[in-house]
Amino acid sequence: MRKLSPMVLPFVAVAACMAGDGSAQTYPVKPIRYIVTGSAGSSTDTLGRLMAEGLTQQLGRQVVVENRTGSNLGAEVVARSAADGYTLLQMTISLAVNVTLYKSLAYDILRDFAPVTRIATDPAVLVVHPSLPVKSVRELIRLAKAQPDGLLYSSGGTGTFTFLAAELFNGQAGIRMLHVPYKGGGPALTAVIAGEVGVYFAPIGITLPHLHSGRLRPLGVTSQQRLAAAPNLPTIAESGLKDYESGNWFGLMVPVKTPREVIATLHTAAVAVLHSPATQKRLNELAYVPIAGEPEELDAHLRREIERLGRIVRAMNLSVE
Repeated sequence: MRKLSPMVLPFVAVAACMAGDGSAQTYPVKPIRYIVTGSAGSSTDTLGRLMAEGLTQQLGRQVVVENRTGSNLGAEVVARSAADGYTLLQMTISLAVNVTLYKSLAYDILRDFAPVTRIATDPAVLVVHPSLPVKSVRELIRLAKAQPDGLLYSSGGTGTFTFLAAELFNGQAGIRMLHVPYKGGGPALTAVIAGEVGVYFAPIGITLPHLHSGRLRPLGVTSQQRLAAAPNLPTIAESGLKDYESGNWFGLMVPVKTPREVIATLHTAAVAVLHSPATQKRLNELAYVPIAGEPEELDAHLRREIERLGRIVRAMNLSVE
């Protein structure tokens, strides 16, 4: 049996004695805000609504998704909220990127938040508009080299994983596609479907219907292994960029001074949602990989990602005022 970290024991102890703890018994007594940092229709929003629905059932109180497009905006809202368990933040990889990418932030992701659990990972698929005369990763790279600064790619905004995936591709392929940021993943996807831009590193779950309909052409997935949801799609790594790997990940956090018994309640509920067969089936259909862990596991993962992504951002000389 795996031994629990000393950091986890307080959470476990509280959860075990909740029946005798009056404060734990009274939480929650009102609706809970679930802050999602993606636009409506984005992969972040889709996951948030699945989680909110499951948490509503587990906690017996309405959990309401609130879209605050932009990772920094969403983080600021939660950092300034009362530390009472009634405002939750669904964080993404962007918050780890932003530590290095932005010269100044109105919050500190390590100081101002307490972790609850990791939620899931979300690989992407490199897609192009059908009018673009390429059918493989190699052909896209050749076209981009023949037309320096001639290809446009969309993203959900500077610092999002769709931006980082494209910039990693640019750097490793030795090409320069121009960035067109949109206010969220939904508009970014719409832009490539409409032909406003030619290229997008799209969350695969929300993109699958457009691949099946032919409105978008897939070239490869950003994970190191092929995906069960699209087994015939090669990885970008096997298509010529052997070290390429990118994708998004999600975690659940609350303001740092939230009582431990409240965090324990939220953790128990979130893990139950992620372990439920219905949720796992739906996540798998959308190509998410569900992950449920202890609070300190999210904290350790976040710290590793800040360091790893910081090296990448500095190597690419990326910066935002």
